[in-house]
Amino acid sequence: MGSTVQKVGAELLGTFWLVLAGCGAAVLATAAAPGETGAQVAIGWLGVALAFGLAVTTGAYALGHLSGGHFNPAISLGLAVAGRLPWRELPVYVASQLVGAVAGAAVLYAVASGRAGFDPTGGFAANGYADRSPEGYGLLAALVIEVVLTAVFVLVVLGTTGPKGAPGLAPLAIGLTLVVVHLISIPVTNTSVNPARSLAPALFAGPEALGQVWLFIVAPLAGGVVAALVHRVLLATSEERGDVRVEQTAARERVAGRA
Repeated sequence: MGSTVQKVGAELLGTFWLVLAGCGAAVLATAAAPGETGAQVAIGWLGVALAFGLAVTTGAYALGHLSGGHFNPAISLGLAVAGRLPWRELPVYVASQLVGAVAGAAVLYAVASGRAGFDPTGGFAANGYADRSPEGYGLLAALVIEVVLTAVFVLVVLGTTGPKGAPGLAPLAIGLTLVVVHLISIPVTNTSVNPARSLAPALFAGPEALGQVWLFIVAPLAGGVVAALVHRVLLATSEERGDVRVEQTAARERVAGRA
């Protein structure tokens, strides 16, 4: 792992790339404009799913050695609950991810607004439910799918990056999982599983998007916690459980030292 500055830079750049690539594919390349070539160049939901998965994979390979390649507050929270990330580092990770995500959305907005008739309130890759769901799914469906798929995603992260995982293949497995997650849930919510990815486009998509973004902050964070607890209870190796106990002991000692 790198220094604190390197971790901040890696998480900021990785989340920037994730939002620019994934949301950029959704905003710039999915709508088949009327005309001679529109129907041929639109990439559709499969293309968006691949864009998000490939962005995570490439970002993790390029930057993961510095920060672990989270690019997602739900992953960082899950790793903290699982004992993989010191709690004192969690705010730094989340702040870096949020800044990177907003920067990515800002660049995307600058590009997308160069097209005549562009209206960010019509979508801008924002997540939503009910009338803002791509296929009209309600709040409960959105809540369930986001919690469950985030939990699955974080479980894959925990499993592939653990002591018994295959470090060289972990980014590929994580990226492929994110592709599958998007293929399942784009019709339901436009797929979040990442609070930073959800909040950043919503800032540019208007008050209706901002009014629903709470769900795409709460549900992925809950899914990350669920995954961490399941992993600790059912899937963690004895080595990982030992690391958790060491971290808990160190935390208690720090608290006692301040008393």
